[in-house]
Amino acid sequence: MSLRTQKVNSLISQEVSNIIAREIDLKPGVFVTIAKVDTTRDLRYSHIFISVFPESEIHYVEKTLEHELKTIQRKLNQKLHMKILPRLKFKIDTTEARADEIEKLLRQI
Repeated sequence: MSLRTQKVNSLISQEVSNIIAREIDLKPGVFVTIAKVDTTRDLRYSHIFISVFPESEIHYVEKTLEHELKTIQRKLNQKLHMKILPRLKFKIDTTEARADEIEKLLRQI
């Protein structure tokens, strides 16, 4: 991954996190964290991996972010000063859930 892509990922992570925290109304007690941002080499697409607490609210958060995607995209585009503005795609980060499953299996052994 190039240094430029790393900087773009970091900037997008910070800005989208701020937008979600300040602009998107979520249920009380629901927290969304940006786990990772993967931007393609051509900077056209950014996959934003999110973790949700509590996990039982994953579907609610997915629907809310899908509904608010245009708003998030517009606000991000206003903050980024780039020739090519990446299109956002939210995905659920399942790393922690998989780690828990592996840990449970190891305990059983």
